[in-house]
This record gives sequence, C-alpha cells and structure tokens, in this order.
Amino acid sequence: MNTTHRIAVEYEKPSSFNVCSTEQVWANIPAEPNQQEREELKTQIKALLIEKNAVLVSHYYVHPDLQDLAEETGGLVSDSLEMARFGRDHAAQTLVVAGVRFMGESAKILSPEKHVLVPEMDANCSLDLGCPADEFSKFCDEHPDRTVVVYANTSAAVKARADWMVTSSIALKIVAHLKAEGKKILWAPDRHLGNYIQRETGADMVMWQGACIVHDEFKTLELAELKKQHPLAKVLVHPESPESVVQLADAVGSTSAILKAARDFDAPEFIVATDNGMMHKLRQQNPNKIFIEAPTAGNSATCKSCAHCPWMAMNGLRNTLEVLQKIGTGYNEIHIDEGIRARAKLPIDRMLDFAASVGVTAKGAVDSGQTKGIGPA
Repeated sequence: MNTTHRIAVEYEKPSSFNVCSTEQVWANIPAEPNQQEREELKTQIKALLIEKNAVLVSHYYVHPDLQDLAEETGGLVSDSLEMARFGRDHAAQTLVVAGVRFMGESAKILSPEKHVLVPEMDANCSLDLGCPADEFSKFCDEHPDRTVVVYANTSAAVKARADWMVTSSIALKIVAHLKAEGKKILWAPDRHLGNYIQRETGADMVMWQGACIVHDEFKTLELAELKKQHPLAKVLVHPESPESVVQLADAVGSTSAILKAARDFDAPEFIVATDNGMMHKLRQQNPNKIFIEAPTAGNSATCKSCAHCPWMAMNGLRNTLEVLQKIGTGYNEIHIDEGIRARAKLPIDRMLDFAASVGVTAKGAVDSGQTKGIGPA
C-alpha cells in the first residue's frame, strides 16, 4: 500500500546580491491511517516512548494526532524554542521532535548530550531553505557594521553567524534596545516580519528577502471581504504575513500569541491567518468559539500551501513509530558540528538573558488593537 503522496513545493531563494530565484523541492505527505490503524500506531508509539526513555514534542502546525499524542504521553505542543527548552529540561535521553528540521536543530543546540530524532529528515522550512548559510555569510560580510539578528526559523549554521536570535514578543524589545544603543541591524530571513519590526521600531535595518510559503499567500482583498461577511469576528494574523494583511488584523502575534488572543478576546468568531494546523489547538481550547481560515492565493492545485506547510504535513504516526523503532541506529538523528552548535547557542543565550533582565519571557505574547506582539513560528 502506498503510504505517502509526493508533491512539488516551490519556495523563494534570495541571494546576497538581492537576486531572488524560485527553487523546487519535494515533500512526501503520509497517507491518513484509518481509525483502527491510528489506534494501533498510537498504542505502539506510547509503549516505545516509555521503553526507550523518549519524549515527543510537537509543533502547533503538525497533524492533530501528533499534537494529542505528545500531550497524552507527557510531552509538549508549543513553538520551536519552547519545544527545545522543554526537551532540554526533561529527564528523557531521547527527544522526538515533530515539526521541521530547524526545530530538531534547535533542540540539539540546547541538548547536545541527548539523542534528537525527527520523524522526517527532509521536512524543511521555506525560510530556512531560502537562507543558506554560505550565501547568508556573504551578506553579513557585505555589512560588517551591522548587528546580525536572525529569526528562530533558521539553521544552526545561520544562527552561528548571528549576534542575536529573536522569537516572540521579545523581538520588538530587542531591536528597540539595539536601536537605542545606536546599532544598525541586519535582519534575516523573513522580509515581512523584518518590515513589521522596522515599522514598529524605526530601526535602521537591511533585510534578507525570504518569505514563508504559507503566510506569504494570505490575500488582502479576500480577507477584507470575509471580514464583511463576519462583522463580529476578530482577525488574528501571524506577522510573517504581508503588510496589507497585517493591517487588517485585530491582533498580530506568534502561534502562542494567537492562542492567547483567542482566549482573551470576547468575540464569537475569529478569522485566522496562519497555518491551519493551528485550528486544532484553537478549537480545542475554545470549544464555544468559531474559527475560520483566512483566504489564500489559489485553491487546491493552484496554491502553493493552501494555508498548511507541506513540510509540517510530512510528520505522521507511521514515521514517528519508525524513528522510535530504529533508536540506536542513527536513523533520522540530528547531528551538529560542535563548533557550530556552541556558536549557535550564543545568540539564543543572549536573547534569554535579555528577556530575564527585562522581566519578560521569550514565549509568544500579543498586543491587540494594532499594537502587536510577534513570535516564533
């Protein structure tokens, strides 16, 4: 039986010379198990997590089966940094990271002594793929007078080239702090998020021109029309979306921040402009509220993502079971050169130290009413 569906995925690949090409990779999407298979797979995974002293951490965008399974087994569903921090502090010696590759790398950066496994090694991120370390390093060399600030959605090698890594609501505070110190910023990789930070802080920033294939597809006119059809709805937008979409938002924030806004707003309906994998947790936490997907470019075969990351979709119960069955063989295990790992940890530690000094967390926060917090994917 064919258990995967292979699709082509296009993403933007900028260069240090402001030239942007379109590249194509393949994503293998697992077939949905039937209910009996689903229960059998979950039972086997639960047993192996105990037997192998492993813990499952899942991102908000992966399949609901993996989100539920992580929480049922004492793991975590969260954003990339919280996944990595949870894994670092957990007693398990093996971390299974259901998400995309940079999330596995983030976990390994914080937990070098642990085995970090991913269900699918080819599950990537368009922001990460579109910002290769060698090209990014050239870009940095062209701007030696700038402080390098990178978003969490980057490889360990790109983080190793940075002065700061930022996530969540701390991004605005850090860039404002650097501006107050007279620093000029080099930002990577997402141009929409970078432009948002620049507008909010007024900082002097040059930017890598990457984009998330999911958030880049949300459409302004269609969203405005949907708002008219649902006048009581609040619009929740991830800041990797285009500026025109952000301007229609009642709240802008990370995955964690969007969850908080949905809980805090006294509204019956919400239009959500982020990966539709978030709908599971939003509906789970707010059973009496209605959540509507924001419109994207194209439909079905004519859209790049249809509001769901194809790489996140590569995570499933079958490949999660397989990676657990092959523990000890090196299968789908994340390895990072120790020099790169140690250097990549520095900008993360700098962010965490800053957050502690100003009394905030690096996890998602949100401001509403066109004052907005940002955060990790």
